[in-house]
Amino acid sequence: MNVKLGKYKIGDNYPSLIVAELSGNHGGNLGDALKLVKFAHKAGANAIKLQTYTANTITINSKKKDFLIKKNSPWKNNVNYWKLYNKAHTPWGWHKKIFNLANKLGILAFSSPFDETAVDFLEKLNCPVYKLASPEINHIPLIKKIAKTKKPIIISTGLADLKEISKAVKIIRSYKNNKIIILKCTTSYPCKNKDLNLASMLTLKKKYKTIVGFSDHSIGDVGSITAVALGAKMIEKHISLKNKKTVDDFFSLNGQNFKKFVKKIRDAEMSLGSKKYKISKSARIHMVGKRSIYVCKKIKIGDKVDKNNIKVVRPNKSLDPKFYSKLIGMISKKNLNPGDRIKMNYFKK
Repeated sequence: MNVKLGKYKIGDNYPSLIVAELSGNHGGNLGDALKLVKFAHKAGANAIKLQTYTANTITINSKKKDFLIKKNSPWKNNVNYWKLYNKAHTPWGWHKKIFNLANKLGILAFSSPFDETAVDFLEKLNCPVYKLASPEINHIPLIKKIAKTKKPIIISTGLADLKEISKAVKIIRSYKNNKIIILKCTTSYPCKNKDLNLASMLTLKKKYKTIVGFSDHSIGDVGSITAVALGAKMIEKHISLKNKKTVDDFFSLNGQNFKKFVKKIRDAEMSLGSKKYKISKSARIHMVGKRSIYVCKKIKIGDKVDKNNIKVVRPNKSLDPKFYSKLIGMISKKNLNPGDRIKMNYFKK
């Protein structure tokens, strides 16, 4: 199965689509947001992803206990959810400029809408792909709204059990939309490698018969490289500016490191090759290192071949060893010296 995302196709026969997640790493500065798009492009990312919400579309401004950020959270300094999301959101007025710059640079730009009004807004920008963020897996009205667009949908699964994933997939397919990519994700910031559970990505692929990928919140690149080796066809990683403190910088890669990250993924893909088994062209020059049957003791016409006058040795320029047993006991029709190559027609029964 293949899915077309803008100018890109993703599927088993295509390279992984690498997505640079902008999140709130613009730090409230449009200039920095545009820099991140340029850095993503320069690093070799195929796409830039935004998050489309406001504090008011995602929560309410309340100081009640339910809305306070826990003290063990990396975002605890923001006090409550409203303040965090107000600080982290990408102003809707910036979206068009970000999309335009990405299009100009030739990379894909898309977003995660967090409510139905965000979908309406993104439709006006001709957003080509939608991502359902992990926490929105139970937001049924949003899933239906996105599904109705008939555009490709990326489902992140960091907070979803199989029952919820199944429901989301069923809803999307009920709108005759089968352009689904499911991302393995662990919603932990930063996520420890021991918690990635990447092998379960194969379960998702088999169960839902979709393309799968990996949304990476871990430090470094081990998780993403492993995911690619397991068959991930989309990799999402947060990108940040160097030496800039932002809401998600602590688990993001700056532009320079993102470039190294992309290269490692492409190197991993190159090393995977294809499913077709074959001896590589670079290895063929060493085929001579295999063995073949040579004369090791002088053989005269009429002599019988035995284990004392032939031997299986390197190099592989004479008769294949599979004929060794057949040769034993045959009579030579030629005079042969040690080191001579042999052929079956040199002998008779």
